[in-house]
Amino acid sequence: MILFPAIDLKDGKCVRLQQGDMARATVFNHDPAQQAAQFEAQGFRYLHIVDLDGAFAGKAVNAGAVERILETIAMPVQLGGGIRDLAAVEGWLGKGITRVILGTAAVRDPAFVKEAARRFPGRVAVGLDAKDGRVAVEGWAETSDLTALDLARRFEDAGVTAIIYTDIDRDGLLKGLNLDATIALAEAISIPVIASGGLASLDDVKALLEPRAAKLEGAITGRALYDGRLDPRAALALVAGLPA
Repeated sequence: MILFPAIDLKDGKCVRLQQGDMARATVFNHDPAQQAAQFEAQGFRYLHIVDLDGAFAGKAVNAGAVERILETIAMPVQLGGGIRDLAAVEGWLGKGITRVILGTAAVRDPAFVKEAARRFPGRVAVGLDAKDGRVAVEGWAETSDLTALDLARRFEDAGVTAIIYTDIDRDGLLKGLNLDATIALAEAISIPVIASGGLASLDDVKALLEPRAAKLEGAITGRALYDGRLDPRAALALVAGLPA
């Protein structure tokens, strides 16, 4: 079980949104690289980054901030937001990103996602961001007709290394993970699934360690870490099976 701390980038700063709404952004750190270093020092072992501006623009917008993070930390990084072609995938992997997350492209151009997964085995994940059960795209500004399961099944046997499933209705609101929907998805496909959206406390981390969640690869935590509701050391100790 991997606990991924999240850095969402907007205007070069580390922010958290509520339900994916760019107008409801809270700035938590003006120095994302310093924030990444703090997460690494706390003992996290895999960082999750989203270029929020890039997700809307369809191309990298906060590349400078991402590159400074890569120069600052040693732990692996997964990156999503605005990665829409093979050149972008190759570029980021070449700069040191461990795996890229393809979201809008998974809906708009599944053939591209499959080709990227074929060319870069183990280094392409798919981000499924669902609102009322339907997959949202373009920085969550639009909702498609596809369910998360419909889309996930497209990538079975394509070499996709993980599915990151975000419940938009819970994201940034600290309502708790939607584990029922996430586990149902994980049980219906063979690709490992990562839970995202709403992780609020140690109780959520405990729920991730229950036998019914055994198929999940991990979970992403954002706002709860930033506002102090989740003690990183206690959470990591729990995941490691150590006394907190």
